Amino acid sequence: MNSKWIPAIALAGLAAQTAHAEQLTISCGAVGAELQLCEQGVEAWEEQTGHTVEIVSTPNSSTERLSFYQQILSAQSGDIDVMQIDVVWPGLLANHLLDLNETLGEQAADGHFEAIVANNTVDGRLVAMPWFTDAGVLYYRQDLLDEYGFEPPETWREMTEIAREIKAGERAAGDDDFWGYVFQGRAYEGLTCNALEWIAGSGGGTIVDAEGEITIDNPEAAEALDLAASWIGDISPNGVLNYTEEEARGVFQSGNAVFMRNWPYAWALAQSEASEVRGKVGVVALPHGEGDSSAATLGGWNLAVSRYSENPDLAADLVAFLTSEKEQKRRAIEASYNPTLATLYKDEEVLEAVPFFGTLYPPSPTPWHGRRHRPATSTVE
Repeated sequence: MNSKWIPAIALAGLAAQTAHAEQLTISCGAVGAELQLCEQGVEAWEEQTGHTVEIVSTPNSSTERLSFYQQILSAQSGDIDVMQIDVVWPGLLANHLLDLNETLGEQAADGHFEAIVANNTVDGRLVAMPWFTDAGVLYYRQDLLDEYGFEPPETWREMTEIAREIKAGERAAGDDDFWGYVFQGRAYEGLTCNALEWIAGSGGGTIVDAEGEITIDNPEAAEALDLAASWIGDISPNGVLNYTEEEARGVFQSGNAVFMRNWPYAWALAQSEASEVRGKVGVVALPHGEGDSSAATLGGWNLAVSRYSENPDLAADLVAFLTSEKEQKRRAIEASYNPTLATLYKDEEVLEAVPFFGTLYPPSPTPWHGRRHRPATSTVE
């Protein structure tokens, strides 16, 4: 990265190699572990190629990040060569992105889950390489469920009842800051993900059907949303209405909630030495409605190259490096980021680091069964 210091003697020795060194820019993480992992991957590519990369700061909110990208791309600016884009953005940004099949070859995406490759292909153009995938999961305090005599809940109503009882017990024991359930309640894309899971997992169907008819106005969807609304001030704090992923994780990881809906990245952080709940956490599929099955929103991020980049081939090479099997394995082991390569779900080292990958995410080329793509349009208000 541009902040890396290299001794003068080393620079002299590498003069011939770096005579034509270029500098790229990338947006690949906003805060915390995500940003750190990106920095490490970028540094490895710099050492391999002799080129340098500047990491551009972007908003942490996916909604705000999309707006930021749209402003830059609409101006046909080459300020950012490589962009980290959400799984629902390829269609929105495709006209501004490079066809990676042309720069990396037709086999560039071989081995990646076909569903993600298809998602990232617009009008026959591969506009983004799969980097990591996601689906919402339920985190729970195994120690507290054991103490109070409960199994992980299968339905939302079971979760509500368990959360209410454990919250009452912990409050009675003197923990006035304890809550039953935290999730992403702010009016942004994260709330859209949660709402889709509540509705789809409760028999509420889709918001719009295949014929374009609005179908959200049905009793099952209404019941699911009413139940979620009832959590506020009961098992969930009023402040959850301003929570994104990180606020929810902060409450759960500090030991102040029994349940949390989040993405798989939170697993590694919950098991870190600084975590108050290290060794006390379990993960299961999200609850569902009575007589229905679990539904999780499909998430994940990809890397794309701007059409306005002054070094498109070099930028594509950086993308290929960061989305490679070696890099995805490192990210899975160190921070529980879900790979987009099927082979890594059979990798013993990966499964040892993140055991639930083997149950929630089977090593299949189509791991999206029972999950819901979220819409590209903004938020639930």
